[in-house]
Amino acid sequence: MIKLAGHIVTVIVDEYGHDKFLQRISDPFWFQALGCVLGYDWHSSGVTTVVTGVLKSAIKPEEHGLAVCGGKGRVSKQTPQEISQVGENLGFSIEDIDRLRYASRMSAKVDEKSL
Repeated sequence: MIKLAGHIVTVIVDEYGHDKFLQRISDPFWFQALGCVLGYDWHSSGVTTVVTGVLKSAIKPEEHGLAVCGGKGRVSKQTPQEISQVGENLGFSIEDIDRLRYASRMSAKVDEKSL
């Protein structure tokens, strides 16, 4: 599934660009459909977490110019450092990296409060 996801990302990025890929991946219906294409049950409660994990493994920043950072549990604690490292490798400005780290913290707070 990781291999298939990598090929799907490559085709979309090569044919339509990064912006179109990000637009598609942020559409909940498209994201759910991607999970189905990758072989996950459409009504499974963990499809978002699993597909995000698959994309994190499948997307190669040096190849795709994109990255997925973060995760569940212990991995989530490393997200700020991961964002900094990936941002530097992709040539982001310090300001952009700081904005991404801030957005990550704020979304984690919202997610934590909804539990």
